[in-house]
Amino acid sequence: MKLVGKLVGVFRVAAGLTQAQLADRVGHQVETIASIEQGRRALLPGLARQLDQLLDTKKALETAVENMPEIDLIPAWAEQYMDLEHAALALSWFENQVLPGLLQTKNYARAVFRTDVPTLSEEDIEQRIAARLERQEILLRKPPPTASFIFSEAILIDRLGGNDVHTEMLQHVRACMEIPGIAIQVMPLGRRTHAGLSGPFILLETPDHQRLAYTETQRGSQLISTPDEVSILERKYAMLRTQALNTEATRELLDRLLGEQ
Repeated sequence: MKLVGKLVGVFRVAAGLTQAQLADRVGHQVETIASIEQGRRALLPGLARQLDQLLDTKKALETAVENMPEIDLIPAWAEQYMDLEHAALALSWFENQVLPGLLQTKNYARAVFRTDVPTLSEEDIEQRIAARLERQEILLRKPPPTASFIFSEAILIDRLGGNDVHTEMLQHVRACMEIPGIAIQVMPLGRRTHAGLSGPFILLETPDHQRLAYTETQRGSQLISTPDEVSILERKYAMLRTQALNTEATRELLDRLLGEQ
């Protein structure tokens, strides 16, 4: 990823373009181009073809992306999802182990990344935190997406990072409930039925009204576009919304937990 990013930078400079000018010509954010050139974001095949044509690089970038080692290709799904997430009209997110990334504080995110095995370097952790916080800006964009989050009560009880980080997290989630367009629901412990036992997933609607889903596993991730498969997850999410606490009860739960701090 770092090598491909350096190539993008070299070809861009040779063409006499700034990062902002290149981003404008390919229809992406300047932050995306900067992240690619720094090796923090994977260059996806579609953008590689665009850049090859624009910069007259004779398929050099497309060829480089096609021949990247598998270990570097794994993040490509996540990068593609994040590009879609940035422009999504609607997001529906279910989590059962960790707070959704768009709702995490900086210190909570650091605590999450420090649990990774094998251990990440401090440099890698800080880069991932910066990328995660950058993504959160979509909740405050104009117009904002319609965003629904459902997550397990266990996430609010766990104290990742210690008591101070836990309190800060609860306060942040409570504040996020006041952002227009955001609905947060907690799945209470002790339920007899649960539609999310197969694990976390995200649903999104693109500006052209395409419905997609995204799932992550221990060693990879998957962007799902098949209508039948997306429909199954949409039905799961609809059931989860009926099983979780409503937004008012969730607000009361957070207030109670904060009162116990």
